[in-house]
Amino acid sequence: MTARKPRSDSATTPLTAADVRSAALSLPDTGEKLAWGQPTFRVAGKIFASLGDDDTAMGVKCPKEDRAELIATEPEKFFLKEGHDDHYAWLRVRLAALEDAEELAAILTDAWRQVAPRRLLAAHPELEGPGEG
Repeated sequence: MTARKPRSDSATTPLTAADVRSAALSLPDTGEKLAWGQPTFRVAGKIFASLGDDDTAMGVKCPKEDRAELIATEPEKFFLKEGHDDHYAWLRVRLAALEDAEELAAILTDAWRQVAPRRLLAAHPELEGPGEG
């Protein structure tokens, strides 16, 4: 996962849970399922994203080795839910801190790629990340 420049002061309307849902469900073979009372987004039965309980943040699949750098670079955007995310390859994202819908889509696509089956990744080369392919 890669960090992007901070949101500018001239940013438009903050992104919402509806934006997350729309972007996540636009990815191939993605479905939504409630778990722990929250919407989760899955590909091949594996969760790659979820909405937080107050719809101001989302959780996404993120390699543990990438989390510290992302949080250090953009603490207003990325965070961990202490005591919950510590042992999982998971990262929280504040929706209001995202630059735009393009950044939201990039983060969700990256999380999706981490759990999507190889056959699905091969069928969608347009969703390859940097250095892939």
